[in-house]
Amino acid sequence: MSVPKSPSATAPAYSESSIRVLKGLEPVKQRPGMYTRTDNPLHVIQEVLDNAADEALAGHGKKIKVVLHTDGSVTIEDDGRGIPFGMHPEENAPVIELVFTRLHAGGKFDKGKGGAYSFSGGLHGVGVSVTNALGKRLEATSYREGSVARIVFQSGDVTEALQVRKAGEGDRKSGTTVRVWPDAKYFESAALPMAELVHLLRSKAVLMPGVSVSLLNEKTKDSQTWLYKGGLADYLMQSLQADPVIPLFSGEGFADAQHDSFAEGEGAMWCVAFTEDGSPVRESYVNLIPTSAGGTHESGLRDGLFTAVKSFVDMHSLLPKGVKLMPEDVFARASYVLSAKVLDPQFQGQIKERLNSRDAVRLVSGFVRPALELWLNQHVDYGKKLAELAIKAAQTRQRAGQKVEKRKSSGVAVLPGKLTDCESRDLAYNEVFLVEGDSAGGSAKMGRDKENQAILPLRGKVLNTWEVDRDRLFANTEIHDISVAIGVDPHGPNDTPDMSGLRYGKVCILSDADVDGSHIQVLLLTLFFRHFPKLIEAGHVFVARPPLFRVDAPARGKKPASKAYALDEGELTAILDKLRKEGVREGAWSISRFKGLGEMNAEQLWDTTLNPDTRRLLPVALGAIDFSQTEALITKLMGKGEAAARRELMEIHGDSVEIDV
Repeated sequence: MSVPKSPSATAPAYSESSIRVLKGLEPVKQRPGMYTRTDNPLHVIQEVLDNAADEALAGHGKKIKVVLHTDGSVTIEDDGRGIPFGMHPEENAPVIELVFTRLHAGGKFDKGKGGAYSFSGGLHGVGVSVTNALGKRLEATSYREGSVARIVFQSGDVTEALQVRKAGEGDRKSGTTVRVWPDAKYFESAALPMAELVHLLRSKAVLMPGVSVSLLNEKTKDSQTWLYKGGLADYLMQSLQADPVIPLFSGEGFADAQHDSFAEGEGAMWCVAFTEDGSPVRESYVNLIPTSAGGTHESGLRDGLFTAVKSFVDMHSLLPKGVKLMPEDVFARASYVLSAKVLDPQFQGQIKERLNSRDAVRLVSGFVRPALELWLNQHVDYGKKLAELAIKAAQTRQRAGQKVEKRKSSGVAVLPGKLTDCESRDLAYNEVFLVEGDSAGGSAKMGRDKENQAILPLRGKVLNTWEVDRDRLFANTEIHDISVAIGVDPHGPNDTPDMSGLRYGKVCILSDADVDGSHIQVLLLTLFFRHFPKLIEAGHVFVARPPLFRVDAPARGKKPASKAYALDEGELTAILDKLRKEGVREGAWSISRFKGLGEMNAEQLWDTTLNPDTRRLLPVALGAIDFSQTEALITKLMGKGEAAARRELMEIHGDSVEIDV
């Protein structure tokens, strides 16, 4: 018999030798996603580009050139100071080798006066070492102090040691050239996204007026060069989809040597445009590094704009009663390009998508707010236009915030308590009657066919919904109950509503036959036309036609006493003429006029209005109408501010209407 081994006998040993220390660039190769974007190699190329831009930002370069080679490699060339290639005083290795092979080694840590870079993006010193780690091959050449130094790496390791020679006639005086072959195994796609690369290069040129940035694609032979002198304003105007409604607000502000809170040179440049249409253009940079996820410098711009506009609105008493202005209201239609200079930027993550430096809010806001306040007070008309845009956005936001959702319990819409539902679940067979008044609802409940007829009594006049926002409909109990009972949410003529929840094949409006009943009928038809047009289009909406008169005739000859119902005066006249022809003596009949459905008992209501064999049910159809023309007409009839138009309509067509008084 075999004896099972104990866990300790089979498990791998865990001892001091189990602990592995990753050295050099191994951490990057094992977990590249912690250090860079892995969807494509753009960011590792951007690290080299950022170093070239930092040289230009420090005032030591005027040209940056990017070449896309046919073999998939990329060259970035600048005319800056060139990477130092002498021996490091402490590490006993050439500095250029350390820059490409050591994480957290670089010239960006030495901040302040006397440092190599006062303002830089740098990726916390991780930068180009990540580019080297994730490249099959990297060649770096540095031109400085009359010499040319070249070093070559493969998979992050030195394969051709540093070689230094004297500069010849064809060599540049200063600068750095880096050529890298990104290793496809580290990226989802080895192809560079051209649109993003072009945008990145163009933005570098915008943020560094006077610096030439060029791109050459050897495969396509295409070549582009960007050299901007107009700066942010030119760039923003070229990027906007719609013309601004207010002249561009642009400016800059930087701390001087006497500033209390910030280092000399810290500050921002900005350009802001306000448009009524199109998608906003929003770009921000810190020390020329694009911050696609924004951050505290954008919060500073937002705060500065809001504070200035709020101050202007308060000063000129422009805010309507009940409207509260919020920062997002001013920002809603704002497009901007923001370039901040921060001495020691703190970014979120290695790829610097977002700035986290807390002081940047105060830094940017402190320069933007007073500049915009001054501009608004110098251009009052434009200030009022900007205030109008912000107030309009605030009103839209507040309406959206007042959106009333369908009342739900346990995730399912609760059927209204006053709905008397039917027993059948056959959609084509089922009917719901929207009945005017509780008393009529009572008669209808008793007279209906319980199998397939549901009753929903409505109290009083239904809300005129022609000018009610869809999101506010459910604030009205009656309309909420109608929507829930029917099982379809409000929608527009161009929407595709979910009709799978529809509970009844026929939705029947049942109101009194008098003027008030007609008014309720019009209000309900307005509701369906405006907010449930697909119900009408699909033929689900009907108008029940209850009688206005009942005629009781005496027995005549072999005919027993009988009763007949008339919808209106015309039908009543026809019934009386028929009785006269049958020989009934004038006045022998009795005529009853129903003041409302509530006067009918259950049997009468069944006979006249609910019984499918004897009732008159009028289908509601849109027909071959022009929706926009019909909409204009109904606006004239149902709109709140259309009294004059309605009066004119009645004066023109008044003679053709019979009034029931």
